[in-house]
Amino acid sequence: MKKNMGNADRITRVIIAVIIAVLYFTNVITGTLGIVLLVLGGIFVLTSLMSFCPLYAPFGLSTCKVKE
Repeated sequence: MKKNMGNADRITRVIIAVIIAVLYFTNVITGTLGIVLLVLGGIFVLTSLMSFCPLYAPFGLSTCKVKE
């Protein structure tokens, strides 16, 4: 897999995932919505660790810096 996520994108996704986890475990968000958001947060962390977003690939998007 070719990397298609830059550092700013990766950091933003991790911050969003942490916020979702905190809101879920403090019972601010609960029920089905809470579980769905928690899974989404997990996906954000995984894609950040791999530096690859599968949704960017079909559209040819990339937030990586261009190497010259």
